[in-house]
Amino acid sequence: MKIIDILGREKATLSCELFPPKHGYELAGAKLIVRETAALGPSFISVTYNAGSGTSSHSVNLAHEVQNICGITALAHLTCVSSEKNAIVNTLAELKALGIENILALRGDIPEGRLLALETYRHASELIKEIRDYGGFCIGGACYPQGHPEAQTLQKDIESLKAKADCGCQFFTTQMFFDNSILYSFMFQLLKNGINVPVIAGIMPVTNAKQISRICSLSGAVLPPRFKAIVDKFSHNPAAMNQAGVVYATEQIIDLIANGVNNIHIYTRYQI
Repeated sequence: MKIIDILGREKATLSCELFPPKHGYELAGAKLIVRETAALGPSFISVTYNAGSGTSSHSVNLAHEVQNICGITALAHLTCVSSEKNAIVNTLAELKALGIENILALRGDIPEGRLLALETYRHASELIKEIRDYGGFCIGGACYPQGHPEAQTLQKDIESLKAKADCGCQFFTTQMFFDNSILYSFMFQLLKNGINVPVIAGIMPVTNAKQISRICSLSGAVLPPRFKAIVDKFSHNPAAMNQAGVVYATEQIIDLIANGVNNIHIYTRYQI
């Protein structure tokens, strides 16, 4: 099933995310974790992909496991900044042959100190257009409620999102955020700029205080005072921090659904 159709239902959706293993010999154990996750009945499961990690085949295999073995709709990630166009087309053909209909199209991180070749993509919008022209896929993209860390302003970032939508992006998944009011303001700005595609709210339960600095650097998220107080109080007690992080994320989700944001994605950050 295409995710745009899942999001069109009246009931709330809850999805989660898995990372592929770094080594091929771990794939059998990874499939067991996929089955355990699928047994929880998420609306869909996304499988991450890093073009520079050498795990693209593992990502395709796990997406196949999610959808064709476990019966849960799979969302395959596809990053483009380090990928030649032929490699992208080959991956699209492989996904289509497996019946996987959903792709989250991402730019990915630019390798440090590396110049991009002419045959590579430079922006996610270029990849989205490539997938749209290939045909047969429901295409999602990423968005940052507080603006992409590389964007000059939030307005400039929203203009980039408009370009993604115009190129064929059918839904957005947000990076994690810890203040729901920021998301509500962001969604208003999207509508104000004529971006009407569904937005899936990305929530990450922070269960380890050591995660926080990396999370903020990757997502551009700013921690609200209430969350900072939780970290200050429980950072030296791992069990308490785990519980407090889950409670905080749960309260975020309850507030989102109460305010009409019915599509929730959990960043499990579960490295298989």
